[in-house]
Amino acid sequence: MRVPTIVIAMAIGACAAGCGGSSPAGSASAAAKAAPSQDQDQAFRAVAREAIDDLMRRHPSTATDLGVHTYDRQFEDLSQAAIADESKALAGFDQRLPSPAGLSPDAQLDLQQLKSAIAAARLSNDVIRQWAKNADVYSSAVTNGAYVIMKRPYAPAAERLAALIEREQKMPVALAHARRNLANPPRIYTEIAIEQIDGNISFFKSDVPAAFKEVTDANLLAAFRKSNDAVIAALTDYKTFMQADLLPKSNGSYAFGEDTYRRALSANEMIDLPLDRLLAIAEADRQANETAFQATAKTIDAGKPADAVLASLQQDHPAPADLLKTTQDTLDSLRQFITDHHVITIPPSEPAHVKETPPFMRSTTSASMDTPGPFEKATLQGFYNMTLPDPRWKAAEQADFMRQWYRAAIANVSVHEVYPGHYLQFLYAKQFPSDVRKVYGAATNSEGWAHYCEQMMLDEGFHADDPRYRLAQLQDALLRDVRFIVGIKMHTQGMTVAQATSLFETQAHQPHPVAVSEAKRGTSDALYGYYTMGKLMILKLRRDYQAKMGQGYSLQAFHDAFIRMGPLPLPLIRKAMLGETGELF
Repeated sequence: MRVPTIVIAMAIGACAAGCGGSSPAGSASAAAKAAPSQDQDQAFRAVAREAIDDLMRRHPSTATDLGVHTYDRQFEDLSQAAIADESKALAGFDQRLPSPAGLSPDAQLDLQQLKSAIAAARLSNDVIRQWAKNADVYSSAVTNGAYVIMKRPYAPAAERLAALIEREQKMPVALAHARRNLANPPRIYTEIAIEQIDGNISFFKSDVPAAFKEVTDANLLAAFRKSNDAVIAALTDYKTFMQADLLPKSNGSYAFGEDTYRRALSANEMIDLPLDRLLAIAEADRQANETAFQATAKTIDAGKPADAVLASLQQDHPAPADLLKTTQDTLDSLRQFITDHHVITIPPSEPAHVKETPPFMRSTTSASMDTPGPFEKATLQGFYNMTLPDPRWKAAEQADFMRQWYRAAIANVSVHEVYPGHYLQFLYAKQFPSDVRKVYGAATNSEGWAHYCEQMMLDEGFHADDPRYRLAQLQDALLRDVRFIVGIKMHTQGMTVAQATSLFETQAHQPHPVAVSEAKRGTSDALYGYYTMGKLMILKLRRDYQAKMGQGYSLQAFHDAFIRMGPLPLPLIRKAMLGETGELF
């Protein structure tokens, strides 16, 4: 995209008139070069703004979660026609994006990020097509659409409830589209959706009304009961549809296939390495972590096998009722260590609030960070979600589940989710250099950073080399290694859910319920190797950056520079921090 000659001439004329005759001859020349970049940047930013606005309009729940409340009264159009129209619009935005030539370095990074995000969205709509395969897409979308309105007081309760009523009125239509869109889904997808549907229904029966108890307007409450009851009825009918109609017809495959997997990895993460090379990287890291795991276990108890040592540590966990408070109490020590050891700059902020994972997320999520969006104007809390055992389980099942929350593991997960992991990313989000980086991001950056922090914090002396905490960190590293391996093999080499479950148990040292959950997740979250991929790329970037900076290097400066750039794909981060992409791993 070139700027018209008249605009360039006007910019030169303005600079010449303002600089005066005594300025160096290079001043006008510099301005002549700067003006096209500035104008081309503005033209690019205008297209990017249109693309972001289009995303918000088509995905109102996403907009709400990002802190944009223009579309709070709307709900996603999940019809095939709307999905096709979105793909057409994405193609149009892609065609209008300029070449990098003439853009400023920052705009070039955003351009590449936006093009990558558009490619990923088109691939998702047109090739991966979860909307045609995954029944949970619809029931979880309905639940999430309510959750993002009710979970934080970004506006008075009555105002949010009024918006929710209008959004709820559109939700049964989305579930009707599901019946028309779903065709021969994978059986595991339908089973997961059925497994979670009671949690969805319970959420609307109990959690949503409880969130608006302070509302007293009788007319508003009557309208809410009507809309909410309609959603509950639609979800109940959807459950019957899935059990009686969809499940017997669920004979499809969840596997992406090699070509789609590689395209998805390239579009989402800008990684183009052959899959056999990635598997070799994953296996090498797994073996290195397994060796360290075995050695660390021996320092705790040389007379026991490593799994027996881990099992003894896993007995030291809080009761389910005490998990949230125990976790909340760990966060202060994390923050203090980061400050005292100059690990990274923490902006002034309130602590994250630990709460139970919402029921509709419980089947596939152990822990997560849920933070206010970067565009949110209100001052709101971030939530650190932790999954408790299903209260309907037998006592033995609940005890088995709680093994994952042994005390050293709680500390490690808190590093990942809060300090200096995801919560710290949230604290920087409002300062990211552009709206593109506030909206779009690479998982290898965001999840890779949080996973990297687990090892980095212990390497820097957190918990004073206590081997129990190192064992927990290595167990989580092995979990992410196996995700890396399983994601590729399930989607390109025919690995089954049962085989993946076994691998999580034997090579990631996970309890059976966690292994089952992890294997299920891999059927739809095909790229969930992004944790280890990102961690290894950040470690390589840090080594290369240290070599470049020499005596001027500091860990805090590296971390500050990294996190302030936002969640760009790591090849772009390397380009910005090193001047070239080079070898990623």
